[in-house]
Amino acid sequence: MNLMPADPRQSGETEFQFSEQPGLSEELRMLREQVRRFVEREVIPHGEEWERAGKIPREVFRKMGALGFLGMRHEAEYGGTDMGPVASMVFAEELGRSSFGGFTSSTLVHSDMSAVHITLRGTPEQKRKYLPAIIRGETICSIAVTEPDAGSDVAGLKTRARREGDSWVINGAKMFITNAVYGDILIVAARTDSQAKGSRGISLFIVERNTPGISASKLDKHGWLCSDTAELGFQDVRVPAENLLGEENKGFYGIMETFQNERICIGGICAGESAKAIELTTEYVKTRQAFGGPLWNQQAVRLKLAQLAAKAAAARQLAYHAAELAAAGQPCLREVSMVKALSPEVLHEVVHGCLQLHGGTGFMRGTAIERMVRDARVLTIGGGATEVMLEEVAKRM
Repeated sequence: MNLMPADPRQSGETEFQFSEQPGLSEELRMLREQVRRFVEREVIPHGEEWERAGKIPREVFRKMGALGFLGMRHEAEYGGTDMGPVASMVFAEELGRSSFGGFTSSTLVHSDMSAVHITLRGTPEQKRKYLPAIIRGETICSIAVTEPDAGSDVAGLKTRARREGDSWVINGAKMFITNAVYGDILIVAARTDSQAKGSRGISLFIVERNTPGISASKLDKHGWLCSDTAELGFQDVRVPAENLLGEENKGFYGIMETFQNERICIGGICAGESAKAIELTTEYVKTRQAFGGPLWNQQAVRLKLAQLAAKAAAARQLAYHAAELAAAGQPCLREVSMVKALSPEVLHEVVHGCLQLHGGTGFMRGTAIERMVRDARVLTIGGGATEVMLEEVAKRM
């Protein structure tokens, strides 16, 4: 892991931070500081420009790759550092503090939600071919599972792949796919057994984005404006047989395994965004003059922020607990589902409460809190809707 120079910035009294996790290694503490400095220097000053452009410069991914941020879930043999789920939680939390949800989502889709499939299930040849450039940030990766009629219900996907000689031919459509317009590699889920029902008969493929037959329609979103999101069409897309990723007809289990890490990351995003919203709002109410003094002097304002901070801290602790269980190799599907069900809902309460304390200012485009409210909305949907996650918890009660 490369290190950036020491940060000369002195923390202001209104900066809000959660207490550090007990037992967090020195390596992970250093990671947190390094990512935070990167966000402050390379993301926050440029985020609004990226929002207007609807894309993130590829150079940003290369900078993150040079610092080792994109290889934390990959083996050293291919340029990674293999730091595990708790590192993903730390990384996601600090990216969340940027207040730019689109940047955060694009980065984590690349590093922790798509390329991880190659590390977990790829052949040595696939890893050698794709992982080094992905880890360096030169090749941008995406995961294409969701379809127009199959979102949280992954077992309902209809995209199909049939074997023809030394190739697979893919036909179908994908929806709401992050990094699909400007990215380079797609991890595509398709049904390879036409007779199988539900979760059976699904396989994963590594598909290069410039393969003939792939069309993309960029989507106009409510939030996450700087991340590119698209509907994809696959019309007789021919993929080499060696690009089958993992065991044929067993792709559903790979998707579910990687969803675990995605949901831990979402817990980290929510923790970071909650902390940033509380920080911004505390700073605002301490300077905003009303009723004869700063808003902070109003007890109702102080208590509201304190309550939001307590709820956010509790959700964060659950997310770290799930990450630690995953790192220890212990069963954690129930806890991860709890994280995905709880953390985005808490974030919603936090950002809406913070916008209320900003008053009319918070309703204006161009303010961080207004953007954060829009960006937070999708987190109760993506990666498994809240209701689906609660059902997973209920099954294990």
